[in-house]
Amino acid sequence: MSITKKYYIETFGCQMNDRDSEIMSQLMSETFAPTTSVEDADIVLVNTCSIRQKAEHKAMSLLGTLRLIKESKNDLIIGIVGCVAQQEGQKLLQRLPFVDLVMGTQSLYNLPALLADIINNKKRIVSVEQNSEFVIPPFLPEPNSGPHHKRFITIMQGCNNFCTYCVVPFTRGREISRKFSEIVTEADHLARQGVKEITLLGQNVNSYGRNSDGKQEHTFAELLEAVSHVPGLNRLRFTTSNPKDLTIDLLECFSRIDILCSHFHLPVQSGSNAILTAMNRKYSVDTYYELIEQLRRHRSDIAITTDIIVGFPGESDNDFQATYDLVEKVRYHGAYSFKYSDRPHTKSAKFDCKVPEAIKIKRLAVLQKRIDEICLERNQEYIGQALEIMVEGQSKGQNNQWNGRTTTNHIVHFTCRSALEPGQLVTIEIDEACQNSLRGHMYD
Repeated sequence: MSITKKYYIETFGCQMNDRDSEIMSQLMSETFAPTTSVEDADIVLVNTCSIRQKAEHKAMSLLGTLRLIKESKNDLIIGIVGCVAQQEGQKLLQRLPFVDLVMGTQSLYNLPALLADIINNKKRIVSVEQNSEFVIPPFLPEPNSGPHHKRFITIMQGCNNFCTYCVVPFTRGREISRKFSEIVTEADHLARQGVKEITLLGQNVNSYGRNSDGKQEHTFAELLEAVSHVPGLNRLRFTTSNPKDLTIDLLECFSRIDILCSHFHLPVQSGSNAILTAMNRKYSVDTYYELIEQLRRHRSDIAITTDIIVGFPGESDNDFQATYDLVEKVRYHGAYSFKYSDRPHTKSAKFDCKVPEAIKIKRLAVLQKRIDEICLERNQEYIGQALEIMVEGQSKGQNNQWNGRTTTNHIVHFTCRSALEPGQLVTIEIDEACQNSLRGHMYD
C-alpha cells in the first residue's frame, strides 16, 4: 500500500511531551509519512503544554497560522493533543471550528483509530476521557526514529501532590506507574539498538511504583538499580523529583550506581516556608537544605539544578528575599525561574493577594541576574579539568567543531579533526567557561 498522506507534529513543553510525540510519530508511521514542513502536511498535530501560560500562548499562535493554511487547503486535518487538549476538551472545538481532533493525555495510543474515523467519516472528535484504572500499555520504541545514542523512557504519568499552582493532576491525571519489567525490557531493547544514555521520565519519579492504596511494589531506587545493569548503557538520568518524596535509598544510588549521572534536578519553587505551605509543597526550607547536603555527600561532583516561581500570590518582599538567599546558599549549576501565572482549575488561581505584574517582572529580573552570575561562577570551576563527554554531534557549519555533554549535563564545545559518533565517550580538557556552556580541547 502506498502512503499518500503526510504528518507533522509540533511539540511544546516538557520532556514528557517530547516522548509522547515520539510515540505518536511511531503510531502514525505505519499509515502516514512524516514531513518536516507544516505547509507540506496533510495532518498536523500540536502537542501542547499548559504548565505555563507562555507555552500555551505559543501553541495557540501556531494554531492561528494553521487556520490560515487550512483556508487554502481544506482537507488539512488539524489536531490539538496533550495537556491543553485535556484541560479544555470540547471547548476547543467550539472556539476553533477549523480543528478536527482534540485528544487528551490518556488517549495517546488510540491516535490511529481516531484519525481513521476523522478521515473516513468526516468527523470532528474530542477524546479526553480519564480512567482511574488506566494502564500505560507496553510500547517498544522504534530505534530508527529519534536520536540513536540517547532516549527517554516514560516510567509513570500523572501526579497526586496537588501543588496549588499546578495543572498536572488535572491534565495528566493521578499517578500511574508502568510495570517494572516493561521498563527494564524497553531499556534493554534500546541498548541493544546502540542507545548509550537513557533518561527515565515522570512528573514525580520519586513516587514510582506506588499503588492507589499507597503501597509500593517496587521503589524508584530499585528501578534505577535494575536499569543500570542493562548491558551496553553508559549513562542513566532521571527527571523530575519532588523533595518531599526523596528517600535515603534514592540518595544512596548516587554512591553505588556508577552510570547514574552526576546531575539532580530538584525543584524548590520558593525559599520561603510560608510560600511553600501556600503552594502545598509539604517540605520546609531546612528539609530542602538537608537533602542538598546529603546529595553532595553521596556524590561530591553532583550538579544541582532547580525550578523557582517568583510572585506567587501573597509573596512579600521578605518571602522573595528568602528565595534569593536560598539561591545564594545552594549555588545551583542552573535554574529555571518563572513568573507565577494563574492556571485553570488550580487552587492558587482563586487566591487573594495577587502580586502586581510590575513587581513580578522586577523580582524575576533581580533573581535571574544573580542566578546567571552564580552559574557562570560554577562553570568556571571546571576550567583546567579533564571531563568525560558524551558526543552529541558536529556543530552546524563547522567541520572540526563538535559538542557533547558531561555527566553533570553541561554542554561542551570542542575541536576535533577526527570523525566522531554521537554517543561516543571522549575526554575533553576545559579551557573556557561561558554562561550556558563550556569550551575545551581533546585531552592528550
